[in-house]
Amino acid sequence: MKFDPAIHHRRSIRLHGYDYSKKGAYFITTCTHHQECLFGEIVDGEMRLNDVGKIVADEWMKTATIRHEIELDNWMVMPNHFHAIFLITNSVSMSKGRGDRPVAPTGPQPRSVGAVIAGFKSAVTKRVNDLENTPGRKLWQRSYWEHIVRNETELHQLRKYVQNNPKQWFLDTLFIWGDSS
Repeated sequence: MKFDPAIHHRRSIRLHGYDYSKKGAYFITTCTHHQECLFGEIVDGEMRLNDVGKIVADEWMKTATIRHEIELDNWMVMPNHFHAIFLITNSVSMSKGRGDRPVAPTGPQPRSVGAVIAGFKSAVTKRVNDLENTPGRKLWQRSYWEHIVRNETELHQLRKYVQNNPKQWFLDTLFIWGDSS
């Protein structure tokens, strides 16, 4: 269905005017399509990745190798979502200079949080669809949730949250009770 502003009331959760390619720490969460449990299961408070979950982990670990401006911090693959803290360490602000964006008008700004997540989700989707012979299948929800980490205290709290997420699984609002197949 084509976008119709009369019926599609999407609003951005992004901080208006903020340069998401700016040097700093960011926390993101992205969920599977329809919050399906596709990446493994929680057993005794620990995440046990299946083959699809291992692809998610592998592609995230490649992120800092592929994108030299990115440094990975804590991250966790959960059954139906993915949490990560990462740092943009080498900012090239796109808001200075001529103001031209050297990407398609619909694409994310280069070297930004959006570009990192779009590349990651795309690579995971391609590999999973190749593995399962499901071309065109949607793996992820359309967007993601992000938070700009503002200080060391907040960073410490987010690291703890990510690390403890499997132990909190049955309290998590993203968890879908019952069979997810």
